[in-house]
Amino acid sequence: MVNDFFKVVSISNEDGVKARLGEINTDSSKISTPVFMPVGTLGNVKALEQRELIEFDSRIILANTYHLFLRPGTDVIENAGGLHKFMNWDRSLLTDSGGFQVFSLAKLRKISEEGVEFSSHLNGDKCFFTPEKVIDIQRSIGSDIMMPLDECLPYPCDHSRVKKSIGLTFRWEKKCFEHLRNTESIYGKKQFLFSINQGSAFKDLRKESIEMLSEIDFDGNAIGGLAVGEENEIMYDITDHCTDYMSKDKPRYLMGVGTPVDLLESVQRGVDMFDCVMPTRNARHGRLFTTFGEINLKSSLYKFNNDSPDLEYKSYTSENFSLAYLRHLFISNEILGFQLATIHNIGFYLNLMKNIRQALSENRFLNFKKEFLEKYLSNTNKNIN
Repeated sequence: MVNDFFKVVSISNEDGVKARLGEINTDSSKISTPVFMPVGTLGNVKALEQRELIEFDSRIILANTYHLFLRPGTDVIENAGGLHKFMNWDRSLLTDSGGFQVFSLAKLRKISEEGVEFSSHLNGDKCFFTPEKVIDIQRSIGSDIMMPLDECLPYPCDHSRVKKSIGLTFRWEKKCFEHLRNTESIYGKKQFLFSINQGSAFKDLRKESIEMLSEIDFDGNAIGGLAVGEENEIMYDITDHCTDYMSKDKPRYLMGVGTPVDLLESVQRGVDMFDCVMPTRNARHGRLFTTFGEINLKSSLYKFNNDSPDLEYKSYTSENFSLAYLRHLFISNEILGFQLATIHNIGFYLNLMKNIRQALSENRFLNFKKEFLEKYLSNTNKNIN
C-alpha cells in the first residue's frame, strides 16, 4: 500500500508555504523528507566513498539506468547480486529511467510508439529502450525506487509538440506500470515506481499530464522537464502549479534541481525530493557552496588566505583545510582537491536539508529561508569569479 511507503508527518501552517514533513520507507532505509539525493550515476557519487555518505547520514542516492545499462551492464550487476551489493550500499537507491540521458547524450535518436532507438555515447552501438526494457533493466539493478520512460523535450518548445509528447509519455509510463505488475523483483526487495509529468512551461499541458497520470496508481510522482534552460521564475511557477494538482498523499519529486536557492524555493512550493549533479560537478571545478555563497577556489583572491572556506558550516573540509591550501590543490590538479571539495559540497547540501526539516518541524520555515538567503546571497557575485 502507498501509505506504507510514504506518510505525511506534518504540513506547514505558515501562510504561502505548501511544504510538508514526510517519511519514505523502503526495504533498504527510512528517509525523512524533504530530502536531497546525491547523484551516483554509475553506482558511485564521484570523489566520495560510501562510508562518507554514511557519515553524512545520507539515506538515499540516485543512480542512472542508461549509464549502468551501457557500463558495466546488467549481466555484471546481476552477477554481483544487484547494485546494492555491487557498490556496497545497503541504503536506498533511486534509478532514473535514462530518458533524459537518451535525449541529451545519445546520437541518432529515433522515437516511436514502441520506444526510442539510439546510439551509445560510448561506442556508437545501436540500442533500443522500450518502456518494458527500462523496467527490466531496473529490475536487474534492484533499485528501491524506479522511474518510467518519458520523453524529455528541449526548452523552449512549441505547444503542439509538447501536447503530442505528453500523450506519448503517458502511454509509455502506463506500459511501465503494467510491466512492473507482471514481473517479479529479482532480489526479493519491494520496488516502487513513480510517474513523471511533463508539459514544458505550459500550465494547461502540465495539468493535463498530471491528470492523465493520476489514473494510474503510481507510488510517487515526479516533475520532469524543468531546469533545462528556462528562467528560474518560470521553473518555480510551474513547480508551484504542478504541486497544486499532484497527489497530497504521495511523495513529490522535482528532477534535476538544483541550487540551494532552488531547493528552498521548491520546498516552499511543496516538493519532497530532489537530485542534482551540481554539488559534485561544481566541486570538481573548484566551486564550493558556503554559508556566504558559492566561491571559486581557483581565484587568486585566496592565494594567501589561511582562513576556513566556511566559518559557519563545520564540514571536515572547512574545519581542517584553509582556502589557500585548497586553492593550491586545484591549481596543482591534485585529486585530493576534488575529494575535499566534494565532501564539503555534499555535506553542505545534506546539512541544508536537515536544517530545512528542523525549521519545518518548528513552523519557522519562512524565517529560516530569509536568514539563509541573506547570508548566502550576500557575497556570491564577489566570490565566484
